[in-house]
Amino acid sequence: MAKLYTSICLIILAISQLSIQGVISSATFTFVNKCDQTVWPGILSNAGIAPLEPTGFALQKGESKVLNAPASWGGRFWGRTHCSEDSDGKFTCGTGDCGSGKLECAGAGATPPATLAEFTLDGDGGMDFFDVSLVDGYNLPMLVAPSGGSGRNCTYTGCMVDLNGACPSPLKVMNSDGEGVACKSACEAFGKPEDCCSGAYGAPDTCKPSSYSQLFKTACPRAYSYAYDDKTSTFTCIGADYQVTFCPPPTTSKKSTEGQETPATPATPEISTGMVYEGADAMETDGAPPLYTYIYSAIAAVTAAVFLW
Repeated sequence: MAKLYTSICLIILAISQLSIQGVISSATFTFVNKCDQTVWPGILSNAGIAPLEPTGFALQKGESKVLNAPASWGGRFWGRTHCSEDSDGKFTCGTGDCGSGKLECAGAGATPPATLAEFTLDGDGGMDFFDVSLVDGYNLPMLVAPSGGSGRNCTYTGCMVDLNGACPSPLKVMNSDGEGVACKSACEAFGKPEDCCSGAYGAPDTCKPSSYSQLFKTACPRAYSYAYDDKTSTFTCIGADYQVTFCPPPTTSKKSTEGQETPATPATPEISTGMVYEGADAMETDGAPPLYTYIYSAIAAVTAAVFLW
């Protein structure tokens, strides 16, 4: 009996040590602001999921912040811009406002248009599912890069170009100074069922990309451009942490620029194939063992030791 008690204690101790080392924890999110302005990230957890605290905060230019997600967390992140607090203490933002009237969103989502990073951690097969979506429009460049994870599709995604300047007039959102600060989706701008994938168009066979969603897709080929844009826009990892960068700064590789001339200004936004985004190459890894490998190995080792005792 004493031997059985001891073996149980050893297994519990081993699993506890793994938890302390961060192996069992779901994921760590590092938010980085590379914009030339303050960004106020907002966070909304999925229904029935424990909230990720805080649900909103300020991120100064060049600043970063780390948050630890609870197990099996799911939800979305976005950046709010042009925020201020009035004399009555009411907090509002020019883009991505969540309508809470406070710095924290407290269960409220982003008012479109806003660039969204969406996550479901520890989903089917223990995999994390994530994407960057322009289905609700666009307000900021965003890069999501996994670190330390594994999987065939465990790589960075995002919309790394500034679409506000190239946004078509019917979709453009202007501030009081006449500056383009966001770009609506066709659904938000026109409300047509064919643009919103609703009604008779509420299925993959009937809802097709519009000329406006194709413009988003051309500029940001890894991001969701409309509701059924799954095949090229959903990414998966096991055992990864994630960096979410607002306004990732591009660096041009020497090889990609050799023999190239300065291109003319395009009629629609494009991503230069010569651009490499800071942090994306270093974060794009697929050689780390899956999360569960460590847990099973530890339990197996302790069990073997008990039987050999």
